[in-house]
Amino acid sequence: MEEKRRTSILMLSTMAMIVSFAVWSVFAPIATKIQQMYHLSTTEKSILIAAPVLLGSLLRIPMGILTDRYGGRRIYALTLLFLIVPMIGAGFTHSYEMLLFWAFLIGMAGTTFAISITYVSRWYPPQKQGLILGIAGMGNLGSAVANFLVPVIFASYGLPWVFWGLAFVTGITAIIFWFGTKDIQISGGAKTLKESLSVLKFKETWLLSIFYFLTFGTFVTFSSYLPTLLSELFNITGLAAGIRAAGFVVLATLIRPVGGYLSDRFGAKRLLSVVFSGVLLCSIFIAFTIENLILFSVGCAIIAIMVGIGNGSVFKMVPEISSANTGAVTGIVGAIGGIGGFFPPIVLGLVKDASGSYFLGFVLLTAFSLFCLILNYTGTNKTKTNISANLNKSA
Repeated sequence: MEEKRRTSILMLSTMAMIVSFAVWSVFAPIATKIQQMYHLSTTEKSILIAAPVLLGSLLRIPMGILTDRYGGRRIYALTLLFLIVPMIGAGFTHSYEMLLFWAFLIGMAGTTFAISITYVSRWYPPQKQGLILGIAGMGNLGSAVANFLVPVIFASYGLPWVFWGLAFVTGITAIIFWFGTKDIQISGGAKTLKESLSVLKFKETWLLSIFYFLTFGTFVTFSSYLPTLLSELFNITGLAAGIRAAGFVVLATLIRPVGGYLSDRFGAKRLLSVVFSGVLLCSIFIAFTIENLILFSVGCAIIAIMVGIGNGSVFKMVPEISSANTGAVTGIVGAIGGIGGFFPPIVLGLVKDASGSYFLGFVLLTAFSLFCLILNYTGTNKTKTNISANLNKSA
């Protein structure tokens, strides 16, 4: 019975995160259409896309802490219900300013990552954390769902029903989640804010944040910017570029549980060394084959595999830092990873404008991969026992 309950909670949490990430990604697939409707500049369009991404990343920290304190079932369901409000509001909007306001609030959908990981991790023993959290992280597939579904709804029923349709699905999901799950008993009482943020004192929290900045940041960057790269470099249609970008998302997401499983078996530190080395070599390869579609595609596919495995490996290590403050660590690491997907597209645009090529952008990815590889060798020498002991002393 207990195993069935765990499985149900894992599946429903993953389903809820897929819906939430589809909501979080609602603007990117139709941004150009919205730009034409409201006669927006490129900067205004970029801000509209970025608003939910930035908020959804930063608010992962408090939402992770709240999940530690009040339980995942309650916080998850309330977050899903909250999302209905800005989605309905966006459907009735007739100005860019109000659409931007609702987009800002829709960013709450991105916080469900921290809620889901924190909630699910409490139901499984440490030896299964890697695989299980990798499966929970497959909620990232919501981005691919949005890429396929949102343009179809827009073309068939118009912009309002893009938001209203997703609002309806979100409401149904909240009901199913509430009645299909329960909270696990949290031992030791509620943590204070100071106790939750005690994890900021330890270098392991920041190391995982840097690693996730690379792995998840690269995932988000390629997911959002790959259509632009393919269109500009190889003059392929927007539809073809979107399909390839969705393929990148699916590949990186489906491989994530494999990263968690391999981390359970061989150790996350060893696996991350392979990941960082792979991203380093592939980014160099792409930089020098950037004018060849086949080689470029192969390089991107390998990077998708590497960062997908890396995402699973990083979150295998999160509960090991502090099982009592999983939400706080998850929120911090997830927030910095999300920010890692916010800035690189801007950097790529600046590099292209300044040099006329994306070559330097991939060189910078190479350099950062090397930095993470060095940190992984020199900065993760403490054992799990020592990490837990130190954090328990602070708490």
